[in-house]
Amino acid sequence: MTARSTTANSKAGSKTAISKVLVANRGEIAVRVMRACRLEGLATVAVYSDVDRRDPHVRMADEAIALGGISPAETYLSIEKILAVAKQTGADAVHPGYGFLSENADFADACEAAGIVFVGPTGATMRQMGAKVSARRAMDAAGVPVVPGTLTACVDAADARRTCDEIGYPVMLKAVAGGGGKGIRRVERSEDVEPAYERASSESQTSFGDGSIYVEKAIDRPRHIEIQILRDTHGNVVHLGERECSLQRRHQKLVEECPSSWLPEETRAAMGAAAVRGAAAVDYVNAGTMEFLVDQTGEYYFLEMNTRLQVEHTVTEMVYGVDLAREQLRIAAGEELSFQQSDVRRNGHAIEVRICAEDPEHGFFPSGGRVEHLEVPGGPGVRLDTFLYEGQEITLFYDSMIGKLVCWGEDRSAALERTRAALREFVVAGISTTIPFSLQLLRQPEIVEGRYDTSFLDERLDAVLGHGVGRHRLAAAVTAALIHRERARKRATSGAGSDGPNGGISPWVVHVRRRAMGGAS
Repeated sequence: MTARSTTANSKAGSKTAISKVLVANRGEIAVRVMRACRLEGLATVAVYSDVDRRDPHVRMADEAIALGGISPAETYLSIEKILAVAKQTGADAVHPGYGFLSENADFADACEAAGIVFVGPTGATMRQMGAKVSARRAMDAAGVPVVPGTLTACVDAADARRTCDEIGYPVMLKAVAGGGGKGIRRVERSEDVEPAYERASSESQTSFGDGSIYVEKAIDRPRHIEIQILRDTHGNVVHLGERECSLQRRHQKLVEECPSSWLPEETRAAMGAAAVRGAAAVDYVNAGTMEFLVDQTGEYYFLEMNTRLQVEHTVTEMVYGVDLAREQLRIAAGEELSFQQSDVRRNGHAIEVRICAEDPEHGFFPSGGRVEHLEVPGGPGVRLDTFLYEGQEITLFYDSMIGKLVCWGEDRSAALERTRAALREFVVAGISTTIPFSLQLLRQPEIVEGRYDTSFLDERLDAVLGHGVGRHRLAAAVTAALIHRERARKRATSGAGSDGPNGGISPWVVHVRRRAMGGAS
């Protein structure tokens, strides 16, 4: 793609000239998209809130415009403000990243009405696949297996109870407009349906502005497997294998890997074909993800479709050698895919660990504060997507994810070993993070052997927390205190000291931190 291209929202096969992309997001995904734009020769525009004005995406962009305000509603969720910036800067395309407005059909429509390219599917497709019930109907019609349940929303709590009684327990009550684990309740008995329905509906109304609920049969101990697809405006479609996303806490993914540690080859092929068939059935264009549940017998069922770039797209990139963000821009340009399904080759194994500013020992409560010291991992096969820097203030206004550590290996064992080594190198002092928890999680025998499902952390969380997480948390606290003392000493002596291999930290600081971690670096 050249600097003269872009749009997935154009008529089939047509192209729309663009030269500048507004990235309607923040943090690591904004940086990620801007890097892809640079490779395509496209200028970039950043938008930012008052507290993000010093963040890397602001510095990286060719232009950066303040949205004014702090909360998501007055900044990254404001369609009016973002379109005004696009008009002001002459941006002729918008990439939404993920989260915020990325799956907002009204935003996609507003971009199209303003003559601005939306890098993603059309608003109509988003509405069809974003509403879980209509998505289930579409996949059922396309011959893609769906979880047994309703293909329409329940009328009320009493209707839900009658439906659950017919399907048989256990069941899942799910928000029609749901996502991110919100608006979901598991029900074991008939008498619990109505109160669970009211709670799920209320949560869904608060989170999505829609309290509609549908019913699915609960699948016990499933694996959560998703298939990455790409489809262009010419009708060409490919899938790039699967990602295993079964390590979850309260329906929130923590660790993802590619390929799955368990999926039988025949099931893998069948799911890939089903994902391709489903995307074609709804005329989907751009990058998307078909999510499935796979039961203990290997039967798979469509769960939902994410009509955007996924957080965990990185593991697919590492294994298949495809720059998905760049492909999004090319597809959006109306260009044909440059490869066919027969060209797709899997190479090795990759694992992604989401790094969040949370305190696992206190219910994963969000952690804000100043990043006093930062040491990032590196080396062959190690990728870190983040927006962290020393001195940064982490606020509680946005999602707690502050980075993604992605490691590649020749096989799964090598990828795990490299990921654990990278986590040991990763130090963020001044705030609590999930780094020590993730390290202990990847040491668990079930994880090492690939013997886990979506229930693993529900059942084993206390055991993981009991395996030395506090020791690593103490190490981060020790680091923060020592760095603070060292900087105070330097200020008192007019900046005496050198910037050695540890960033100006004296050897005794490093030594004490390592002792607090029990000898680990």
